[in-house]
Amino acid sequence: MGDARSEVPLAVLQDRQDSTATPQLPADAGSGTGQQEKHAAPADVTPPMGECRTEYRGLPDANGEDAGTVPAALRKVSIVPLVFLIFYEVSGGPFGIEDSVGAAGPLLAIVGFLVLPVIWSIPEALITAELGTMFPENGGYVVWVASALGPYWGFQQGWVKWLSGVIDNALYPVLFLDYLKSAVPALGGGPPRAFAVLGLTAVLTLLNYRGLTVVGWVAICLGVFSILPFFVMGLISLPRLRPARWLVVDLHNVDWNLYLNTLFWNLNYWDSISTLSGEVDNPGKTLPKALFYAVIFVVVGYLYPLLAGTGAVPLDRGQWSDGYFSDLAKLLGGAWLMWWVQAAAALSNMGMFVAEMSSDSYQLLGMAERGMLPAFFARRSRHGTPLVGILFSASGVLLLSSLSFEEIVAAENFLYCFGMLLEFIAFVLLRVRRPDAPRPYRVPLGTAGCVAMLVPPTALIVVVLALSTLKVALVSLGAVAIGLVLQPALRFVETKGLLRFAVNTDLPDIGVGQSSASAEEPVTP
Repeated sequence: MGDARSEVPLAVLQDRQDSTATPQLPADAGSGTGQQEKHAAPADVTPPMGECRTEYRGLPDANGEDAGTVPAALRKVSIVPLVFLIFYEVSGGPFGIEDSVGAAGPLLAIVGFLVLPVIWSIPEALITAELGTMFPENGGYVVWVASALGPYWGFQQGWVKWLSGVIDNALYPVLFLDYLKSAVPALGGGPPRAFAVLGLTAVLTLLNYRGLTVVGWVAICLGVFSILPFFVMGLISLPRLRPARWLVVDLHNVDWNLYLNTLFWNLNYWDSISTLSGEVDNPGKTLPKALFYAVIFVVVGYLYPLLAGTGAVPLDRGQWSDGYFSDLAKLLGGAWLMWWVQAAAALSNMGMFVAEMSSDSYQLLGMAERGMLPAFFARRSRHGTPLVGILFSASGVLLLSSLSFEEIVAAENFLYCFGMLLEFIAFVLLRVRRPDAPRPYRVPLGTAGCVAMLVPPTALIVVVLALSTLKVALVSLGAVAIGLVLQPALRFVETKGLLRFAVNTDLPDIGVGQSSASAEEPVTP
């Protein structure tokens, strides 16, 4: 980045006092010319639902002017790559849903993938659409929570979500190798598996370094290739389908912990795309549409192969575990289809890896631009990518990749639940405190309706947390505790001048107070 930006020290931001009487966002978002304009902030003007604004206007500064805009030149991701990025953030295909059948049988698995999107995925996607367009910057959900609850809790949100994202990303090399080990037994363990994880991580990290445009179009190619074999498998299975097999259930033999964790893992992370909002072309229109299309894409992508596999082959729940779709492909279509599914699984895990790493690394960049992390996290490579964030995320993946599939999913879900509770609180508080703030997309419910919408997903979070094993709970709570002390420690480091922290004032004020001092200095490219 060759432009100069003004910054203020972190201590200034964190000394601000949050107030319930926060100023309102300006009702007019500008004409799209990229020039700052003076705005009044009428409290009685609510923008129409779905209205798109081409500039990100924040809370007015002390003079009544906008604190800044997000440069439009950074927004390069259009709707089609964005749909596939969301698809890979959330799903990547049916790989990994097999355990839902092994844990609970066909009927509960099918019902789960019909009901859980309604009570979890759709509410999460709606919140992401509203707040992601209200704050279209790379801090994403960190900025939402910081705006509603203050920078301390914004940092806690960033910590648990980044950690859960890195844990999630550690899963994809595991899945990749699990699908290949039937063809290459040496990848089942030992040094060959360790070197395979290292090499795969290095190659996919390089893709992220080259930029989001590359990642987006790679996601499209991988997505099409990964879905096609299941479309073919479904067609082949039609003559063998026995609908009665879909109705098999044994409520006395259900592993509820594995069942719910598998469903939850396969249907969450819709909010991850918010940390890429600052890179999206016209986010006010593009992000809500992309989320809508992605929800349909993901749910159909799960149910279609699930119905084909459980309906065409006699049930053996012991076989339904990670990687079983490749065995089903061989039973239904032969070795050629098995190889295709295995290749699709491998490439799908590559797509999920690069999408998740993009989200994690841009989140760190967004937190640094808000002064929550040292300024070196905000530096971009010559490709415009957050190099330090990419390296940190890749290192975390390598450290955690030795864990098993079940351990990774359980630990990730536990941490993710804490972050989602903070998001729900922030969503409601922003509706109450800033009802007239510009929202290019607004969930078509009042405040009471939004609270009601959040009751089922909150209950689900409680159930997922309650079913966690003691080991997972202790490890996850320990990770949360680290975040509680890490933020004050970083502030102490900033106060002592040991590391440089800075707030990029080209970004809008998120409403935690007004700055009493500022210092201008250019951002190092």
